Amino acid sequence: MEDFLNFKKMLTPLIIKILFWVGVVICVLAGIASMINGAQTQYGGGKAVFVGMLLVVLGPVIVRIYCELLIVIFSVNDTLTDIKNLMEDKKS
Repeated sequence: MEDFLNFKKMLTPLIIKILFWVGVVICVLAGIASMINGAQTQYGGGKAVFVGMLLVVLGPVIVRIYCELLIVIFSVNDTLTDIKNLMEDKKS
């Protein structure tokens, strides 16, 4: 608890994981909505269906990459903290 209150333990990685799943759900729902709209259009709906398919397939991948980049920042911080602690232990 003390690490959490002193900002030594990060809360943001958990939030990023939750935002990832929210982003995936939004991408899939928006892609399905786009495909339905394109399918219901009388003329020229093929583009909307194609965009919807891309959104369903590539949307979660792009959200995942973005979230992984954010998580890497916190992983680097954790690793540097571990190195700092090891260096302090060697001095003692």
